[in-house]
Amino acid sequence: MKGRLTFGRKRQRVIRLPGTAVFQHPIHHIPSPLRPIVGLLTLILVGTLLLWLLPGLTTRPITFTQALFMATSAVTVTGMALLTTSTDFTFAGQIILLLLIQIGGLGYMALVALLLRASGRRVSLPNRLLLADSLGLQNPSLISHYLGRILTGMFVIEAVGAAVLFFYWRQTDIVPSDRVLFYAIFHAVAAFCNAGFDLFWGTSAYPNGIPNDNPTLIILGVLVILGGLGLPVFHNLLMYRRQRRLSLHTRLTLLVTLALILVGWVALYLPEATRGVAADLTLDQKLVQTWFQSVSARTAGFPGLENFALVQPESQLVLVGLMFVGSGPASMGGGITTGTLVVLLAVMWSFLRGTPGVNAFKRSIPARIVKRATAVLIVSLFVCGLATWLLLLTHPFELGPALFEVVSAFSTCGLTLGITGQLNPIGQLIIIFMMFWGRLGALTIVLVLLSRSRESSLLHYPEEPVLIG
Repeated sequence: MKGRLTFGRKRQRVIRLPGTAVFQHPIHHIPSPLRPIVGLLTLILVGTLLLWLLPGLTTRPITFTQALFMATSAVTVTGMALLTTSTDFTFAGQIILLLLIQIGGLGYMALVALLLRASGRRVSLPNRLLLADSLGLQNPSLISHYLGRILTGMFVIEAVGAAVLFFYWRQTDIVPSDRVLFYAIFHAVAAFCNAGFDLFWGTSAYPNGIPNDNPTLIILGVLVILGGLGLPVFHNLLMYRRQRRLSLHTRLTLLVTLALILVGWVALYLPEATRGVAADLTLDQKLVQTWFQSVSARTAGFPGLENFALVQPESQLVLVGLMFVGSGPASMGGGITTGTLVVLLAVMWSFLRGTPGVNAFKRSIPARIVKRATAVLIVSLFVCGLATWLLLLTHPFELGPALFEVVSAFSTCGLTLGITGQLNPIGQLIIIFMMFWGRLGALTIVLVLLSRSRESSLLHYPEEPVLIG
């Protein structure tokens, strides 16, 4: 190994490992567990200042709180809005929102790695380890290779989605001919990144949001599903022809995603197609719109059903459950993730069968993963409950809409029952915090809080039972 001496307050030796650079990037001075938090805060601050200070981005004056809310919603790929994207933002402002959505979907650590590689510098070992952990990749030494494949696949999917939307919308005159290309790009990126922003809401032709014709919903729904699978699943699928094997994570993610879509589809179709907002539609419209709403509810946030705020109470309950679970780990969405759900279900199944360990597809799930899943669930329930209580304490809302709003922000979904515009400054800060928390994930924040308080793994205390049930 090679080294060199540096001088400062005290003399120290800096070790350069193979494949790393001696150049000390500013983020190296930030402890590794804090880097995702600091990075996300930085992106939000930059976006806030751009929206607040740059002239010509909005059609009416915007306050700092509104700019902060909109920037947080875009960077965390949520889609909640205090301003109407189609009418309150100019074309330049819409471009800024699109860039924030794309960067937010890409992720801070992936962006840092990409910029360092583009500037000719190698990604340092600590950043490589942190990036591999955040993306769920097992081999940090090949992170640049993985990242290149993943990003290429991501941009290809967005480009294909934009092209399909462009040709379809141009033929059907859904979008004015002079703006159809930008609309196609904007909504392809927003759908794949699972961000609920759209350029239709508030317009005279589409006052309730995106067009709900069948082809549009199917195209956007496919993009939402692909964006919610997660980057590890993408890499596994890209490498399938070479490896001829799907990992346990990929198999479980695909299975749970399909199950959630089908269960949500049926649970939404039964009330809405019979007596709800979709009762007067044709059969194919009922099927497509309830399918899309099941897909979108998990983190995308597009209201596929007309008059979404009037959905039945039982549908609201189903939507809250879908949003709370969210998308796959290391994906564009939030929630507790499908990984947490499937581990907890595996724990319950193993307990019912009386097996000593937690198994799935003839593979054992490590105990540390079970502990993490349990921690994520408990912390997420506590945070969502506390935020809902604070929202009810400071606003004259009913429990249902308040809980729906909080869980939607936590899952970075963006769906609302119409109370976002009624939030006072305290409520706006609560929802901003929930969007921030949801994008980082409960596990990231828990690990940061515990990073300096972990007890030695060699220390064991005597066992004593605690009664439960």
